[in-house]
Amino acid sequence: MKRRNFIGSVTLGGSLLSAPFENPEAGNAVSGKQNIAKPATLTADLVIAGGGLGGCAAALAALRNGLSVILTEETDWIGGQISQQGVPPDEHQWIETHGATKAYRQFRTAVREYYQKNYPLTAEAKTRKNLNPGDGSVSKLCHEPRVAVAVLTDLLNPYLSSGKLTLLLEHKIVAAEVKGNKVQALTAQNRRNKAQVTLTAPYFADATELGDLLPMTGTEYVTGAESKAQTGEFHAPEKADPENVQAFTVCYAIDYRPGENHVIEKPREYDFWKNYVPKMAKPWSGRLLDLSYSNPKTLEPKQLGFHPEGIPTGNNLNLWLYRRIINKANFAPGTYAGDITIVNWPQNDYTLGNLIGASEKDFDKHFERGKQLSLSLLYWLQTEAPRPDGGKGWPGIRLRKDVMGTEDGLAKYPYVRESRRIKALFTIKEEHVGAEQRASITGQSAGVKAAAFEDSVGIGYYHIDLHPSTGGDNYIDFGSLPFQIPLGALLPVRMENILPANKNIGTTHITNGCYRLHPVEWSIGEAVGLLVKYSTDKNVSPRTVRDIEEFLKDFQKFVRREGIETEWKG
Repeated sequence: MKRRNFIGSVTLGGSLLSAPFENPEAGNAVSGKQNIAKPATLTADLVIAGGGLGGCAAALAALRNGLSVILTEETDWIGGQISQQGVPPDEHQWIETHGATKAYRQFRTAVREYYQKNYPLTAEAKTRKNLNPGDGSVSKLCHEPRVAVAVLTDLLNPYLSSGKLTLLLEHKIVAAEVKGNKVQALTAQNRRNKAQVTLTAPYFADATELGDLLPMTGTEYVTGAESKAQTGEFHAPEKADPENVQAFTVCYAIDYRPGENHVIEKPREYDFWKNYVPKMAKPWSGRLLDLSYSNPKTLEPKQLGFHPEGIPTGNNLNLWLYRRIINKANFAPGTYAGDITIVNWPQNDYTLGNLIGASEKDFDKHFERGKQLSLSLLYWLQTEAPRPDGGKGWPGIRLRKDVMGTEDGLAKYPYVRESRRIKALFTIKEEHVGAEQRASITGQSAGVKAAAFEDSVGIGYYHIDLHPSTGGDNYIDFGSLPFQIPLGALLPVRMENILPANKNIGTTHITNGCYRLHPVEWSIGEAVGLLVKYSTDKNVSPRTVRDIEEFLKDFQKFVRREGIETEWKG
């Protein structure tokens, strides 16, 4: 399938947000269905490329503070990794009470309320304080992608109605106009009819999944793995490799209908993937399509379990329960014939190609091969996966195309773990957030804390989790510390009016492993939206906000008033 066609059919997000493209001065959502007769120019206070969590958070922060925003999105669903990529939120253990912004927690609450208002929950589930619709073990809030789209849409709708927001669905940025150290304009192309529109603003944010605006605007950036000599990181490789990035994954949803046959047609690459053994410097456990994998922390072979009725599989993790987004027991009897789960497992991590900087042809090739891997895993589960009764395969497993909103049943966009990263005024390294290296620096054996940043504009936490890579690395997975988000990591070394709002901030290949998850991406985007507001009101550059203590302290007071924690308590 070509990249231009990966968007699938317009579903919930697109239909809710569609609006005629007749008045470029009004706030509209422009879907790919519209026919644009001639090039147009749209202007706002802030242009954001990429409608993922970072892009949406940046937009909401700017909009609630009175700025006008243009937000573009390649697919027909906003939400990024939580929706179009099909990944329920990966979060830390304190997420229900602290360690994320007020707006992110409000989003989570709204997801729960959406189920309570619109779904036939059991009486117990309807009143459960911290409802988890799927009861998946990976998160305290495992839910359907389209619910995330609906909730984000509800949050943006008042600004669409008022004209403060223009949302360009199914639009990709294809060109940039730059003068000196400033971006002057971006060109967005309608992915369906190829019509183009020029977007101008005093500020621009790159919230794309791969940091697409960075090379386009001449913003200095890095990719892949830095060497130990470059960063001094304990877990960095001896040799740098800009092409060495984490695997991407093509996710999908399945349910289980006992006694029925939903076996798909044998994927054309099935024989390849069935026998494929990942080639890694530190060996994988064996064949990729298997119920064993490399223990992320020790790299020793580790057994997994699988039973699509949720039945315990001994001491082994039942993969069915891991990213389950619907637990039928939470809903009125008869609502669901079975549970629904997301397949984003070690077995469908794709390491044979790098999407960063890929031509459209190569992007299409690797995305398609990633789909073949995912479909091969599905076919293997249906026909060959070992069952507890000694048999093979679960033919009742059904691909739920409707859950992902696509014709092929696979996610609209690859789940991307690693992006281009700006060369920033400050780069976050393992010495700042890695538990072991931090302990070696402080000399403490207990009570070690992450580095304190005077310019903190947010906080987050996740262990450092790098999946197998295109360069042959197995997992790199080790402990980190609850960390801060320094403003310096959001500021390019040279460019003045373009800011990163996704996984493209000033981290290293190693520290990207803990700054890439859902709540941190939201926090980054929200900080960027507020920084644009503050810089606009004070008529100073974002760099000046950091450089002059008076501005920095005042800006930090502003973000705290907005519900952003800038340091961990306790």
